[in-house]
Amino acid sequence: MNPTSPTTSPLSPAFAGHGHVTFLGAGPGDPGLLTLRAVEALAGADVLIAEPEVLEVVRGHARAGVSTPELTIVDEASTTAGVPVLRDAANLVMEAARGGRRVVRAVTGDPGLDGNAGAEMLVCAAEGIPFEVVPGVATAVGVPAYAGVPLRDAQGTDVRFVDARTADERCWTEVGASDGTVVVSTSLDSVAAAAGELVAAGRKPDTPLTVTIGGTTTRQRTWNATLGTIAQVFKQGKVLPSPEGHRPVIAVVGERSAPAQRDQLSWFESKPLFGWRVLVPRTKEQAASLSDQLRSYGAVPHEVPTIAVEPPRTPQQMERAVKGLVTGRYEWIAFTSVNAVKAVREKFEEYGLDARAFAGIKVAAVGEQTAAALVDFGVKPDLVPSGEQSAAGLLEDWPPYDPVFDPIDRVFLPRADIATETLVAGLIELGWEVDDVTAYRTVRASPPPADTREAIKGGGFDAVLFTSSSTVRNLVGIAGKPHNVTVIACIGPATAKTAEEHGLRVDVLSPEPSVHKLAEALADFGLRRREAALEAGDPVTRPSERRPGARRRRTT
Repeated sequence: MNPTSPTTSPLSPAFAGHGHVTFLGAGPGDPGLLTLRAVEALAGADVLIAEPEVLEVVRGHARAGVSTPELTIVDEASTTAGVPVLRDAANLVMEAARGGRRVVRAVTGDPGLDGNAGAEMLVCAAEGIPFEVVPGVATAVGVPAYAGVPLRDAQGTDVRFVDARTADERCWTEVGASDGTVVVSTSLDSVAAAAGELVAAGRKPDTPLTVTIGGTTTRQRTWNATLGTIAQVFKQGKVLPSPEGHRPVIAVVGERSAPAQRDQLSWFESKPLFGWRVLVPRTKEQAASLSDQLRSYGAVPHEVPTIAVEPPRTPQQMERAVKGLVTGRYEWIAFTSVNAVKAVREKFEEYGLDARAFAGIKVAAVGEQTAAALVDFGVKPDLVPSGEQSAAGLLEDWPPYDPVFDPIDRVFLPRADIATETLVAGLIELGWEVDDVTAYRTVRASPPPADTREAIKGGGFDAVLFTSSSTVRNLVGIAGKPHNVTVIACIGPATAKTAEEHGLRVDVLSPEPSVHKLAEALADFGLRRREAALEAGDPVTRPSERRPGARRRRTT
């Protein structure tokens, strides 16, 4: 057995009744960079005190009901300078700890390298409050890694870290005299001044420089230049002046950040859908796995429920069918959706049944997603279409009724109230009797918030994924028609036909009726679009980034 980690052991009896503080590094912004220990600490917190920049990164791992007191900023000047001073962090931490509560103090990056966590640790030590430190990925280390800028090579390049906001003349002189890599933490509108300090201290003006803003997030953007040209690059690219000039950036100076090398190593910003805002109009329960897949391609999924799933108005038919399932009334049960699996599972749980009730009954699933939901329930389907994942594909593989081999001629078909009759008609033609039962109702969801509706109609989304004809009709009904610059991706020909009937141009069609194949097809579209821009020497832009001066036509 593995020995217990000292960081995961419960507090010793000496600390019983006392508070405890965990100083936790939340990383530069990507939620995936939280450590396992950080997730453990967050799950056990009574109070979560987090910097505003990382609150959403860490809050999802805290238990329900955790207290999250808000940190306040000293004054407007500090906000404008891009270095807001958190006035009452230490006071909030100590107040909670004195009350015997488990406190997690989350900071951007790493507690030992970013921010002023050290001062708060000293306050804890002075009052005898036990604390621990959970290191995080430091901003100055994580951001260059996501920008494709290695800080060291096989020759062991010297690396210096500089905070331009506090660096004095001696600091600039030392790093200017060095030929190693310099990682500078600064703000967007102060990059040129920092470059000037390095040149004045002895660095050559042609020394390569990369500047990254929004590092490790889908807002990340990196510029390649030299110490001598960065001001001109920003001016020509209309990067500055900008209201976002105060935003923090990481600048890496040295041969290791040469543009040619970064072009080969820029793994994050070169993802096929990097930064794309993708609308996912699905039921909330079914959107999670699709959104995870889109994030893996660099997209920013925005889930908008267009369909709400509700129980049938008259549940008696469903109740009789489930009882018949147990008493041996059926030879087969056919599931045509994940929602059908969920409806039967909920009815089983209501009656105290589990997957063992399927013993002796053949189970069919219309496709991979439905089959996966059954496996999660503890049931392995006997039949999944070998070809097209649809009702038609299921019928192609379904055996005809044979009175010699099939003691029972009846099929239980739990499905939506608006399902088509294709499967029922096909099974009857194969000689089967079908109990066609409404297991759930699909109704139009409530309209999304006003800003989402405006983004849909105004071209704020780069793409929308339509997974059924009803999602097309319902989205247009509750939110309006997507703008003509938005890429329209459809799961199959029927959905594409519905989209076209609503005046939409279909850009992407899934090769198979699978939501994951649809996401793959959109990623392939994004990759081809990116490659075409690079080959033409054009900047890589998202569909929503219309060219300045271009006519912005809104579909109505």
